[in-house]
Amino acid sequence: MPLVNWSQELVVDVKEIDEQHKKLVTILNGFHDAMKVGQGGTQLSRLLDEMASYAVVHFATEEKYMTTYKYPSYSTHKSEHQKFVGQVTDFRKGFGDGRMSLTLEVMNFLKDWLTGHILGVDKKYAPFFAAKGLK
Repeated sequence: MPLVNWSQELVVDVKEIDEQHKKLVTILNGFHDAMKVGQGGTQLSRLLDEMASYAVVHFATEEKYMTTYKYPSYSTHKSEHQKFVGQVTDFRKGFGDGRMSLTLEVMNFLKDWLTGHILGVDKKYAPFFAAKGLK
């Protein structure tokens, strides 16, 4: 059973962004699968690298649309992205320094942040983009 099930509830109705959200969910679920077979620790570094690099691509896409369509909450949304990148960077540094091995903590943070961000922050731009004709 996956950690996060992709559902209509997570859809923001912008095809490119929904596809990127699905990819982030897939990355997270892959890490969850590795943890279930005792490989979480060995996969943590790879997960953090993959999540960080793909999140940067995804955030750039969202921010591109926000600036193109002059989304009024752009600066607040961008700040949320920067906080996430900072937290993942801290996790990566802690893991690299040998200070972090709490894979469950990292996985739960990523799951809570990803679903919380989509449902609580990204969903707010869905009606704005729809009104602009972005699909």
